[in-house]
Amino acid sequence: MPIDDLWFLKKRDPATKKPLPSKRHGRGKRWRVRYVDADNDDREKLFDLKRDAEVFDLACRSGVAPQVQVKREEARLTFAEYAQRWRESRESGWATETRRRIPQNLRKHLLPVFGEKAIRSINLTDVLSWLGRLLDEGTQKSSVSLYFGLFKTIMNAAVIDKVIPDNPCNSVKLAQILRGLSRAPKWVPTSDQVLKLVDVVPRCFRAAIWLGAGEGLRLGEVLGLEDGPRCADYDRGELHVVQQLRHSPTHYGGFYLSTPKSGSVGTVDLDAVVAEELTAHVANVGPVEFELPDITSGERLTRRVAVLFTSSRGKLLTDTYWSELWADWREAAGWPKEGTFHSLRHFFATTLMSNGVEPQEVQKALRHANLRITLETYVHWLPKKDRPRGLVGGLLRQAGSERPEAPTDQDRS
Repeated sequence: MPIDDLWFLKKRDPATKKPLPSKRHGRGKRWRVRYVDADNDDREKLFDLKRDAEVFDLACRSGVAPQVQVKREEARLTFAEYAQRWRESRESGWATETRRRIPQNLRKHLLPVFGEKAIRSINLTDVLSWLGRLLDEGTQKSSVSLYFGLFKTIMNAAVIDKVIPDNPCNSVKLAQILRGLSRAPKWVPTSDQVLKLVDVVPRCFRAAIWLGAGEGLRLGEVLGLEDGPRCADYDRGELHVVQQLRHSPTHYGGFYLSTPKSGSVGTVDLDAVVAEELTAHVANVGPVEFELPDITSGERLTRRVAVLFTSSRGKLLTDTYWSELWADWREAAGWPKEGTFHSLRHFFATTLMSNGVEPQEVQKALRHANLRITLETYVHWLPKKDRPRGLVGGLLRQAGSERPEAPTDQDRS
């Protein structure tokens, strides 16, 4: 909040070294204080005497001037309160998956950290500390980007609404923070560790483990599998990954079918061993039929679905219930805490890669959007091939010996 002398310029006379008079010299009030008011707008106030300008400037800097004082209710507004207003004002235009995902990410990842804080008090250090904790806990880069993007969007809205003067997220270079982090999985089970898991998992879920380890399916895709040719064609040896099971208490009555993550719909080869396990599962355990909303086509329809994997009581599985089951199986199999169902997908990918399957084929099997994702994640498992020494030079020399001799200068003359 600088104090400006409107009667004199900052430029000085070369001879006298005194400030040069301005066009306003001797007219009107001489001293100007520039400040930002409570609504975050740039303001100025003029004074005849410098000491009065200094007193007002100090009051603005200390926050006691009425012009800069924020209303008590605005000063106490928490991030949780504003985030609630932000969500309610926008969710009518969101797609179903967005209406499920954003409240969940708010509840699980933003409100525990920032919820009780006054939104005006959140600063750059708070944001960087939060990001640091996420990375220390091993949170995936894509998830960190997702949570930070949501937080930044809410804080940007708060700036527009003049709830806060600026957004501390704008000073965070997230790409630079994440650039040094690898996509490579922190832990991948061995074949023996996968088989130990198979041994401890109840019979009704054993085929699910094989689908993760032998086909690279994600958990939601496994839980969304249904009996019949829509998902598995045993005659052609094909597995159609066209849907996943989702659960949202506020939409579609809870459970519904949607397309796989990032639209990764695809048909992949059905491994013979996995096919045997699926056939045995259908024969010994059997599917359970449910009336489920299906939005995989872009429109909602309700149909009967013969779901392959349910609880021991024949109920559909939520992520929370699955996590409880998984924790027991993981401990019994001797897996580390880093071992999740997604680790089976890593096992599938790294097994293909380390056994010489072309990266493009691995990408297709995983249904990644592009080859870059596959390589950034699993490049360390590419088989190393020794390059022969002197290969290029030898080839050039051989090619030169096979060329007709060029005419010499003497021949040209």
